[in-house]
Amino acid sequence: MADTIEMKDILEKVILVGVSTQNDDDTEESVEELEDLVKTAGAVTVGTVIQNRESVHPGTYVGKGKIEEIRLLADELGATGIVCDDELSPVQLRNLEDALGIKVMDRTLIILDIFAARASTNEGKIQVELAQLKYRLGRLVGLRSSLSRLGGGIGTRGPGEKKLEMDRRLVKDRIAQLNRELDDVKRHREITRGQRSKNQTPVAAIVGYTNAGKSTLLNSLTAAGVLEEDKLFATLDPTTRTLELPSKQQILLTDTVGFIRKLPHHLIEAFRSTLEEAKYADMIIHVVDASNPQMEKQMHIVYETLEKLGVREKTIITLFNKVDKVTNEQILRDFKADRTLRISAKTGTGLDELKDILEDILRGKKILIEKVYGYNDAGRIQLIRKYGELLEEEYRPEGIYVKAYVPLEIYENVTK
Repeated sequence: MADTIEMKDILEKVILVGVSTQNDDDTEESVEELEDLVKTAGAVTVGTVIQNRESVHPGTYVGKGKIEEIRLLADELGATGIVCDDELSPVQLRNLEDALGIKVMDRTLIILDIFAARASTNEGKIQVELAQLKYRLGRLVGLRSSLSRLGGGIGTRGPGEKKLEMDRRLVKDRIAQLNRELDDVKRHREITRGQRSKNQTPVAAIVGYTNAGKSTLLNSLTAAGVLEEDKLFATLDPTTRTLELPSKQQILLTDTVGFIRKLPHHLIEAFRSTLEEAKYADMIIHVVDASNPQMEKQMHIVYETLEKLGVREKTIITLFNKVDKVTNEQILRDFKADRTLRISAKTGTGLDELKDILEDILRGKKILIEKVYGYNDAGRIQLIRKYGELLEEEYRPEGIYVKAYVPLEIYENVTK
């Protein structure tokens, strides 16, 4: 009979374990970030172990001597588990579990756990469960023994929490079912995108490293009411809101899930339809936490993730957020961006300038027309009002004089 897992809240005390290889110069920063992830997931870090090696040990992640050191440290500190800073293979998971006799987790499991706790929409829940099941499929034996040690805790939450006792066939059946459900969601999203495209309403996707301030920006610009927390992955489900610019033209702003280093490939795959909002947007608003010492590394990871998603040749506005926490002398630049701006989404600093930049970019994609319309052609002027930018309108004996910027898509409809 399969082990049963009793769900209960447990304060988990964990030791973080990282491997620094010759090609890896940011292991310490990555492990610091892992500590934030662990805290967000509800556990306490009681110790950190980093091993310098030429490469990660294929069988046990760290070397034999380091395993013994971790085992003694766990006894001394009363640790209930370890969290490795990379995704462990099924073999590594099983061998570490056998050698240490305590719960073994990895970065991917922690991120999946946070996502499971944060998913609120049906789409979000499907995507998280799909990612969890794909991750667990090759690890059912090791995970079952590891997670049952403490009767729950991290890794046992969320939409997929009761799936641990399934055998592989049932897991595969469930994955197939979830993929079908996700395809339906994807089709619905494509229809929505098509309607937006038909409406000629431009779309800007807000992207950035997790906790850069994307939701705060969306709330400040549109009063969207999206959850704002000083936590990693505070927003999971994307939100789209309309922003009316000073010229009365409208633009849709779409918030996306935050990026992070070593973002699990299961999540990129599961959340592809959500993340692809950036791919189909007219422009990208890249929000950067200018107060973070790892700012440049985080920017690099965002661009790397966009590249993986096939997001190329887009107009990019980089917003250096949280400038209220940095000195004016600090050099802030992004060579990949078309425009950059210092802002504080919290205090509103720079947001009027952002609206001006958005108007300027939209104007650059339009054609300036000057035309006199007969009074029986007033419907075309309505089209210009809706999708263009009306600069002048004057009623004359021979008709209505109009000077306006219009999108290329409606140019022929309003000029022929």
